[in-house]
Amino acid sequence: MTVRLTDQPWLTASSTRAVMAALEAAGGSGCARFVGGSVRNALIGAPVDDIDIATTLKPEETDKAIRAAGLKAVPTGIAHGTVTAVTERTPFEITTLRRDVSTDGRNATVAFTDDWSEDAARRDFRLNALYADADGQVFDPTGHGVADAEAGRIVFVGDPETRITEDYLRILRFFRFFAWYGRGEPDAAALEACRKLAPGMSRLSAERVSKELMKLLAAPDPRPAMAAMGEAGVLEQLLPEASLTLFDAVVGLSDDPVVRLMALFPAEAEVVTTVSARLRFANATRDRLVGSALADTVADLSMSDAAARAAVYRHGSRAVTDALHRRWTEAPLRADDARRLIGLVQDWSPPRLPVGGRQVAKLGVEPGPETGRLLKAFEENWIADDFPVEGHAERLAALVTSQRG
Repeated sequence: MTVRLTDQPWLTASSTRAVMAALEAAGGSGCARFVGGSVRNALIGAPVDDIDIATTLKPEETDKAIRAAGLKAVPTGIAHGTVTAVTERTPFEITTLRRDVSTDGRNATVAFTDDWSEDAARRDFRLNALYADADGQVFDPTGHGVADAEAGRIVFVGDPETRITEDYLRILRFFRFFAWYGRGEPDAAALEACRKLAPGMSRLSAERVSKELMKLLAAPDPRPAMAAMGEAGVLEQLLPEASLTLFDAVVGLSDDPVVRLMALFPAEAEVVTTVSARLRFANATRDRLVGSALADTVADLSMSDAAARAAVYRHGSRAVTDALHRRWTEAPLRADDARRLIGLVQDWSPPRLPVGGRQVAKLGVEPGPETGRLLKAFEENWIADDFPVEGHAERLAALVTSQRG
């Protein structure tokens, strides 16, 4: 049965047609096909964000063809067969058909080929081994990719253990694709292979692992995938500090992958600092994890408005909001309290300390450590009084007098 992509603006866009025309001018009709995510997502009605192209042209020929058409060519991965064409500010990653020569579990040595079936055989899942020509006709070399995409089945191409030992990141990719595109129960053979080979993930770079994990957590509902990871022992291998106790609840409250990540760990700065270093999370992610853990010591759904403002002043709005989300997952029946406090925290802007060293000096205090102690004491009293906007000079003078007395 012939399957054809229809009603796809990206397929008929002038930028797409320009790139495909450039490649076919050099290699003839059918030398280039769309591959992977764009074809899969078009079939199931999901958004298409990236457009990847596979071609029988060698990388040097691809580069020459793109430039000959007056388009921009960027040699993003010549050694692995990839050239990126850019036109109308849209990038197209173009890769020569490949077959694996050898692998070590994280990197592969490849050879170029003109055989579409060989290229499909080295891909991870059958629903990703899909191709479509410039007119939208779909090619399914494994014979199962279209059906898998439509049914929400994440099944490895060929033998699952073979695919995983080629690149152990495919264990995490299995759960990530299941989170985004899977329905029903995960494929049993794939799950067993992931369980058996989970220790191999220790070979992977921290950056690849953390990137894949964050993509998984960004799925609309990652709960079934995370539960499957836990049951297969993959989560313990990846994050021995993690627990799914709060995870289901937090997914229902927030689509922020960092908030979901926080729910996996105890609210302890030392723990999240260790995990962040091991997986080399982005600095912004690390800072949010640590900030939330520190704010957790003061965040409480029973806190007064003044206490909430004090927490924001000391820890920042983002950290307190994150900590309150955790409290909300721990006490879901107090949703109204959580929403009110989160609204207050996000709407309030902390004022600047209204006095400084100059005002202290005017009261006869010599610059030095005493000035710092006085300002710290003033700040603590100012916070405790809920940030009054007037009477600062009088309060400072009274504090200096009491300290000298």
